Amino acid sequence: MTDQKSVLITGCSSGIGYCLARGLRARGYRVFATARKESDVASLAAEGFESLQLDLDSSGSLRAAAGTVLERTGGRLYALINNGAYGLPGAVEDLSREALRAQFETNVFGTQELTNLVLPAMHARDEGRIVNVSSLLGVVCLAYRGAYNSSKFALEALSDTLRLELRGTNIHVSIVEPGPIASRFRANAHEAFKRHIDREHSRHREYYARVEKRLGGTKRLPFTLPPEAVLKKVIRALEAHRPRARYAVTFPTHLFAVLRRVLPVRALDAILASVSGSGQR
Repeated sequence: MTDQKSVLITGCSSGIGYCLARGLRARGYRVFATARKESDVASLAAEGFESLQLDLDSSGSLRAAAGTVLERTGGRLYALINNGAYGLPGAVEDLSREALRAQFETNVFGTQELTNLVLPAMHARDEGRIVNVSSLLGVVCLAYRGAYNSSKFALEALSDTLRLELRGTNIHVSIVEPGPIASRFRANAHEAFKRHIDREHSRHREYYARVEKRLGGTKRLPFTLPPEAVLKKVIRALEAHRPRARYAVTFPTHLFAVLRRVLPVRALDAILASVSGSGQR
């Protein structure tokens, strides 16, 4: 790239975020790779990244990171990639207010607060890209993923609304919707499950026993792709003259986007119930 553009990415400690950081740096972008843990920030810095600590659950951390990036770039931040998120498995009836709030603090509230912190600089230059990494579960809902489903549907709604409000500017909002991607997502979900779900006192405890076995295993879901598949779509969102509103990744995301439009609710529910499985998926 002849004119190096700056990109801020959340959730770069592993998986999709780490792949995006490496791939975009190799493509010529100036990458600000952020992570929640200081140890991960240090590891990224050791690889030569401009790495910052950014905790989506902390307004102070968000303000500090955004301020540092804007200072270092002279207010010329081209893109924000909101990738940081985690999943909380569990039946809706087992979700406490605290558990649901924690899911939304990271996946929705922190993401939108960070977006709002960088938008003034983008408006000042009338240029920018906001790329929000959603999920197949922002397209359809699976059973026992209520917290994560609802957080991703909320992210999609905020993204769509922001896109409408930015019409007439040169700031574009795109949603990237991965299906199963090889990452630490299941391991992180397992930790969240143990923190927030009271398995022993739930009527779903037999299901949860199977869930924990799956989350602790290494068997991949069908149609799982490497994180490079997400990188390809993010590059399109960053570099297309007229970026699309949505970029689906993996076969299941494409399939269910179609099925949601063409099938009656009961028929779609039957398929989603089957896909939700008995804890084996």
